[in-house]
Amino acid sequence: MEESEFEDILDDWFIESLKTYKDLHVYQLEHPTQVIEWTSGKTVCVAGCRPSKNEILELRLPLKLFADENKGLCAERDFKVVHGGFTDVPVHCLRHIPGTRCLVTSDGVSAHLQVWDLGGDDSDVIRRTGSVSRRRRSHTEGGTRIAAPPTSLPQILHGAQSCDVRLSQLTSGQTLYDLECDSADPLSSLLFLSGDVFLAGCSNGNIYFADTRTSAAPQLSPPPASLGESALWWTADASAGPDPYSSRVVRLSSSAEVVVTDMRNPGVAVGRAQLDVATRGCSLDDVTLSWSPVLKDCLAVSGFSGNVLVFNSSLWGAELQEARPLFEHRGHTVSSSARSDALVTSHVWHPDRARTLLSAASDGSVHVWDWVDHSDGAT
Repeated sequence: MEESEFEDILDDWFIESLKTYKDLHVYQLEHPTQVIEWTSGKTVCVAGCRPSKNEILELRLPLKLFADENKGLCAERDFKVVHGGFTDVPVHCLRHIPGTRCLVTSDGVSAHLQVWDLGGDDSDVIRRTGSVSRRRRSHTEGGTRIAAPPTSLPQILHGAQSCDVRLSQLTSGQTLYDLECDSADPLSSLLFLSGDVFLAGCSNGNIYFADTRTSAAPQLSPPPASLGESALWWTADASAGPDPYSSRVVRLSSSAEVVVTDMRNPGVAVGRAQLDVATRGCSLDDVTLSWSPVLKDCLAVSGFSGNVLVFNSSLWGAELQEARPLFEHRGHTVSSSARSDALVTSHVWHPDRARTLLSAASDGSVHVWDWVDHSDGAT
């Protein structure tokens, strides 16, 4: 692309962004990150994924983003590094223990998880404090998945396959719970639905629901019949509900097919959609799928391209239909400093602000953006 053509595209997008974003802030990392994890409502952790030495950083988002009035008078408009450290291995998964200054990371290969202290007011250094061993089984794509319970208990759920998921105590390494499962399906997702109930999604589309308070066998939910026979992999997420068993589950396949089910009747699809994206043969760990924690029917998808797509799932029925995004964040593509196609490596919704998301791309860019919904009947 010619320099002048690139500048024209960037200028056009900038003018468009004045109408489509309430806020948009950009930060540039030295190296790209595959992880974004909230440590508070105003701070996130990111970490490098190179084979060798990487940074782990806690960033404070621009204070202008949180100014309710007179945003133009707010002096701090940039991201700020508040804590930082180094790791000798790549970081492919990172979780913060809520209510603490503790992080747990996985390099995707080794038989141990790394435990970190984020530091506090008296220190700006993120330092490693220990490790947690896991069952070492055959290598699976994506390595170990990690989930932290929504409490301040020093516990972590981890596993690479459905047969090796365990809940471990961080201080002692003691196993508190084992998922009793005969299959060895590679995991695609692992998340808590409450303090005790969790979901383990497998790359073949199977989902296990388990309660750590009981020794009962987990509930198996295969994908609804006739869906995604040609899919190479599936990933999943679950929406928040008044109780864990009222959650809705969304599955996304390698062919960009989406199916929504209700946990009370998991064998029936309540929503199906085919996303209009070029799948380009991307792998499981390229793609991020997430329900909004605030907007009831909204979900976001990234990794198929340099854009983050937001969809309204309430428009989908039981019959497969093509889905158009409610909003599309194209900022990483049009502003790529490499003048080439940047691919989104991760995104997260803000836990409290309805239309605020954070996204990162393969060129090292990190964006936080608050989009404007111009659709009729905005959610």
